[in-house]
Parts: sequence; C-alpha cells; structure tokens
Amino acid sequence: MENSSPGLRFLAMLTVVSGQIIVAEAALAQPQPDIETVPHLPIPSSSYPPISLSPQPATTVSEWMAQVEGSLVQITGVRLEATETGLRVILETADGELAAPTTTVSGDALIVEIPNAMLAVPEGDEFQQFAPAEGIALVQVTGLSSDRVQVVITGAEAPPTAEVSTAATGLTLSIAPGVAQADVADDVLRVVVTGEEGSRYVVPNTTTGTRTDTPLRDVPQSIQVIPQELLEDQQVIRLNDALRNVSGVIPSGNDPRGQRFNVRGFNDTTQLRDGFRISVGAQNIGFRELTHIEQIEVLKGPASILFGAVEPGGVINLVSEQPLSEPFYDLSLRIGNRGLLEPSLDFSGPLTEDGRLLYRLNALYRTEDSFRDDFDTDIERSFIAPVVSWQISDRTDLNLYFEYSEDERPADFGLVAFDDGVVDVPFDRNLGEPEDFLTAEFLRTGYQFEHRFSDSWKFRNAFSYTRYDNVFFSANNALGGPLDETTGNLARNFTTFDVLQDFYELQTNVVGEFSTGPINHTLLFGVDLFRRENESLLQADVFNPLPSFNVFDPIYGQTPRPDFDELPVLSDADVRLDLLGVYLQDQIAFSDSLKLLAGLRYETFEQETTTSPSFFSSTGSEARISEDAFSPRIGLVYQPIEPVSLFTSYSRSFAPNTGTTFSGNLLEPERGEQFEVGIKAELLEGRLSASLAYFDITLENVQTRDPDNSMFFIATGQERSQGVELDVIGEILPGWNLVANYAYIDARITEDDQGLLEGNRRFNVPNHNFNLWTTYDIQNGPLAGLGFGLGFNFVGERFGDNANSYELDNYFLTNAAISYRRENWRAGLNIRNLFDVDYIESTNGNRLSVFPGEDFTLIGSFAIEF
Repeated sequence: MENSSPGLRFLAMLTVVSGQIIVAEAALAQPQPDIETVPHLPIPSSSYPPISLSPQPATTVSEWMAQVEGSLVQITGVRLEATETGLRVILETADGELAAPTTTVSGDALIVEIPNAMLAVPEGDEFQQFAPAEGIALVQVTGLSSDRVQVVITGAEAPPTAEVSTAATGLTLSIAPGVAQADVADDVLRVVVTGEEGSRYVVPNTTTGTRTDTPLRDVPQSIQVIPQELLEDQQVIRLNDALRNVSGVIPSGNDPRGQRFNVRGFNDTTQLRDGFRISVGAQNIGFRELTHIEQIEVLKGPASILFGAVEPGGVINLVSEQPLSEPFYDLSLRIGNRGLLEPSLDFSGPLTEDGRLLYRLNALYRTEDSFRDDFDTDIERSFIAPVVSWQISDRTDLNLYFEYSEDERPADFGLVAFDDGVVDVPFDRNLGEPEDFLTAEFLRTGYQFEHRFSDSWKFRNAFSYTRYDNVFFSANNALGGPLDETTGNLARNFTTFDVLQDFYELQTNVVGEFSTGPINHTLLFGVDLFRRENESLLQADVFNPLPSFNVFDPIYGQTPRPDFDELPVLSDADVRLDLLGVYLQDQIAFSDSLKLLAGLRYETFEQETTTSPSFFSSTGSEARISEDAFSPRIGLVYQPIEPVSLFTSYSRSFAPNTGTTFSGNLLEPERGEQFEVGIKAELLEGRLSASLAYFDITLENVQTRDPDNSMFFIATGQERSQGVELDVIGEILPGWNLVANYAYIDARITEDDQGLLEGNRRFNVPNHNFNLWTTYDIQNGPLAGLGFGLGFNFVGERFGDNANSYELDNYFLTNAAISYRRENWRAGLNIRNLFDVDYIESTNGNRLSVFPGEDFTLIGSFAIEF
C-alpha cells in the first residue's frame, strides 16, 4: 500500500444488506505515474469523489462521506479585481488552505485545476463573468466531480499567463493577458458547464405528469425519462430502440407508415411532441426523428386529465431541444453497415448582443438500405428543425418552432403467419415487389408563449399545427388476400393508399402557487382545443389480381406495374374530429412528506366521416357521433423518509375510436380506468433512481383491426391488463451507469361482443419483458475518456392476433458499444443484435402483417463541438 498511488486507490465492493450499504476499500497496487506524462483532460468524468485509505476504514455511508468531505477545502467565494497589468482572481475559503494547482493551456484559454477542493459559492455550481478586464474574454470557475475545481481564463486574442499565491484564507491568481502571435493556429476549446450532482442518466423533474415542473418522486403515477445522454450512448436512431429503456413498452406495428407502440398491454399509445398530440389512435404518423430530442418521457396509465383523448396505457412525450444562451456548434456523422450515412448539425446561440433572442438549428440527411434485402428502394430522409426563442421582457417569453422532414422507404408489410407460427422463410424475404415504396412529408410548426404575473402565477398559451402526408405503392396482401398453407401461394394486388392528416391544437392554462394556512397548493387550470382532419384514398387492382406468388419460391416482376391513378377506388373517406377539454388540477402539499394530487377534466368531441362512392359503395355515406365524459384523477404520495416515495392513484381515460368498420359505421368511444400502487426511491444521493409499480387497467369498447379486412376496424367488449413494472436507472459507481427494467403483464380480452375472443391474450403483449444497458467510462489515467457498453433485450412469447391463432417466439438480443471522448470530440462504435438473431418484433394484429426485427447492425459515430 505504501508504494501505491492515492489516486489509484479505489472503491472495490458495494453490497446491500438489510437496507444498509456496506463499503469495503481496496487498493490497486501500481507504480505511481509521472504526473507530467499523463495527458490533461479538462472534461470531468465523474460526479463521485475519490476515496483515500484511512487507518480505520469506513463501514457506513455516513462515515465514508464524512471522511471524504473532511479532506476537501470549500471555496466559498470568487472575487475579480482589475489591476494595472490585467486581472486578479481571488478564490476565498472559510477554513483550510488550498493545494497548489496545475495549469495547462488549450487554445486561447488558461486552465487552472485545484485538487482537493469543492465549489460552494452563492452562484451555485458555477461562477462565470464575461469580459472582466481588457484582454480577458471570460472567467469561469466550475466544480469538477465534487473533488476538484477548475478555473478557465479565456483570453480575447491569446492565452493569458498567471502567477499563483496561496494563503490560509484562499488562493490568488494574478492574470496577465496574452499577446496574439501570427501564424499560430488556435485550438478549439470546449467550455464545459459541469458540477451537477446526480447521474448523467437521472432526470429528477418532468412536466409530462402534471404540466408543472414537478419532481418525479412527487407524482403519484409511474413516469420514466430517457435522457439525451442515454440516446447518445446507445446511438439511437429509431424510437423503438429508445423505448427499450422503459418497462412495459413494446412495438405494436412497424409498417412503413410509421411506428406504433403498446404500453401496459394497450396498443396505439398516443405520441406527443412537447405536450402536443402528433398521433391519435390507430392512425400512423410516420417515424419520429430523435436528433433534436432533449429527452423522452413516458407517462404510464391514463393521462386524459391533462392530454384529453389518449389511450389508457399512457403517453410518449418527446421533448425538444431548446436554444442555448452561449454559442454551441456540433457536427456529427454516423456510418454503418447496410450503407448507413448520416451527417447532421446542431447549432445554437444568441442572435442579439443582449442575449434576448436565441436560436437553435438541427438538420440531417440520412440514407441506408433496408435490412430486408429484396427491396430496391433505399431508406432516405432529409430533416430540418429551427427554433427561435425571444425573451420579450423579464417576465414574458415566446418560442417559435418549425420542423420539416421528407422520407422515402420500402413499402414493406412484412411476412405472414403460417399454421400456428410465422412462415418459415428467410426473414429478409420481400412478399411484395422490389420497387414497392412509400413517400412521406412531415411538417410541424407553432409557438409557445408564457407570461409570469409574479413569482407565483403565470399564464401559458401554445399552438401547434402538424401535417403528415404519405402514400405507398405496393404489390401486397393488404386487402386480406389468403395464403394457401398447402402450396405457399399468396394472393396479392397492386395497391396504393394515400393519407393526408392535419392536426390543430391550442392549449391555454394558468398555473399558480399559494398557501392556505400550512398547506401549499400548485393550481393548474386550462382549456384545450383540438382538431384532426384526415383524408384517405385507397385504390387497388381488384379486377386483375397478380399471378400466384409463392412465399417459398418467389418470382418477382411477373406483371408490369399499372397506372395507379386508374385503379378502382376501394375507399375515399374524409374524417374530421373536434375535441374540447376543460380541466382543473391541484397539487396539495400537506407537509414535506404527504402530498395529494387531484384533478378533473371535462371532454366533449364530435366526429364526422364522409365517404365518396367506391367499389364497395355506389352512393357513399355520412356518419356522425358526439360524446362527452368526465375524467378524474386522484393520487397520494407519502414519503416516510426523504429518498423514498410510496404512492397510489386512480385515473380514467376517454378517447374516441378513430377507425371505421368495413360497413362504414363509427365505433363508440373507449373508456378506461386504472388503479396503481407503487414505490419510488432516489438512492446514492440522487445518482440512482428506482421505481416499482403494480397496475390494473380496464378498457371498454376497444378498437382493433378487423382480422378479415385489415384496413378497417372492429370493437371488442372489454380488455383488462394487470402487471408489475420495475425500472432502475442511474450511476452505481463513478463512471458506471445502468439502465434496467422488467415488466410482467397479463393483458386479456375479458368480454367479447362477438363471443369469439373472450379469455384470449392481447396480441403483441408478452408476459415477460426484460432490458438491461450498462456502461463504464474510465475516469483517470492515460485512458480516461474510454468507455464500454453492454446491453440485453429479452421479449417473451406473444400471440400475433387477438384470436391467438399463431404465436411469436421469444427472443434475446445482445448489444455492445465502445466510445472515446476527448475534450471537444467524441467517437463511438455501437452494435445492436450482436449475434444476428432472427426475431419477430411486432404484428398489425392479423395474419398478413408480421414484422421481423433488424438483424446485426453496426453504427460508427463521430462528433465534434466548437
């Protein structure tokens, strides 16, 4: 031990016995390195302090933290004084003398790092001042990993120089501005704002659960948050891969028109963007772009109190990145197998000198081949999303945003069921034609306005408009063409389906905080208006079916493609849905440990469907339905100790069924209710978050796809889903992050109006689902910044349709990653489905749309910030 480096002495064992954490120390006996030969990394890599050996090792967390904090000197104040020669930076301490710092130079910045120090200034985790003296552009003082403090002095033209003097009450840096030299290239410096407590993976607050900024532990409902750091570590491109990080979320249809999801056993979970609906019911709304997403929030269970017409399983809210007050530029590149090429950019900063007008711009281009090899059409996407934020006054803000994307991809409707399983052919086999394709345009724009009357009351108004236009041309079995299971011949028709959807949504609410005696309230009152307009045109060559297509021995190109404009019209329908909601919610804190959430929403809707003459109807038709309902929510949170929350809640959902039957009738709205009880915990001082919940959801009048006519819908009587979910996310040890979740769900049809499905399990819902992702980043030494990741996904057996006529096998996937971060750049290599497992990801609830999951996927990434 005497020859080992104190910096290499490391925490070796962490075990939990009877609720106590026992800490054992070990030392890695290595020769002490020459500090001058170790590259200096200004980027912090841990939020955990180092552990030094003591004669009597700590045996509890409190003793361990006392030892650590006792060895640190707190910096309680930062003062800047202009001098004749430049600037004096004074770091004040209350007790103890600071150790001698180390200095390095990067670009125009002098970096001073002080060991065995903590930053405890009134400004918070960081002190900074721009242009404090002539020749000095910025002084920034930041806490690193709770055991070091970094001072960055950026020169206006060249790196400054410093003389250091220490005293019992602090440390003084006498700064002299540098002189610019010709023909010397400047290195780029990444100024890192750090010092935040907690893990990179833990997000303590969310607005999705309450529409107010509320700690997750105070919301009596399950909410899981996927932060941007996790998306970056996994190099997530598609939403289905991101949502593997949340328990109880399974894809429920992955056809070329978009991704849909099953949450807590219920299909077609509503997807939101910044709290606005971008999907309603079973309608497809494309593939979400994640390059400009700050985090993904999944609220489990009915959420009608806040978001109106949504499914009872929950909502998926994608939260957008916002403009930054400091200049930020990020250029990224992804490449991979199957021809993946994706350059992208993320720029942000102020547009005016006073910083009241900010912008952010995200853009990318992506092209790749489908993993289903028998398609000629590539996947191609262009995307741009500018945002402008205007601070009109100290109390008034306005955000304007715009998003546009163009997509082209194969019109791939997957495989088919065969007997009691999936047809035994290679999973990359195309059952359409190689040139089948889909094109789509997605546009979203709107504003967010907020005015704060005082520190306690504010008014918010926001509007969103979304348009999604897609059309596919395909030789497929979408009309329910039968498969001859004796010969393997599949009936197909040339088909085109054109859908245009427009969403308009206006949200207005008032939030106020007040007290009635010792009881604190956060009151939310709001009104929502929503309109969806849907135009759809389905055409197919019903009079000239394609020659027999054998799924075991396919022959493509037997019939020339027709003029799709001349095909018979099978369906030509216009649907308009109007919703009005009024809601009131009160978050009541009786004490720090006891909180009540109560709310009520009144919702009314009117839906009108108009069909034109078609192959199935020579006259067309009109249908209209209107309903209303009250949707309550009540929940209680009790915290026996500060890190632990016990909660229980009851909530309802109400949603119109958006589909029509084969005969053109509208379905009655769905009505659901949930009982939930659970526990949430913030462990290791907030670095690790865990939740365990039991839920029981009942849904009446459920809309499902017609097994005989896949473009239309039927309603079952009642469904019930019960289950247990466990989620753990955060940092276990310095540099070691973990995401783990497990769900047991029993989702069944409890009543069936047709008398055929009662007692059957819901399609696409496994009883067991488990996911794990863990990373470790080397914290110190010459390999600091090098990271490794490993993950697993397990999905149990499921049925492919509600008739339970065939079964999908379980599957187990392995994922891995290696990454390296160095100052202002990062690089990585990610592998999904490492062992190239064949598996079925989801179905559309019938025997003719069975979607395989992606095979071995390799993604290389590189990004640089400046």
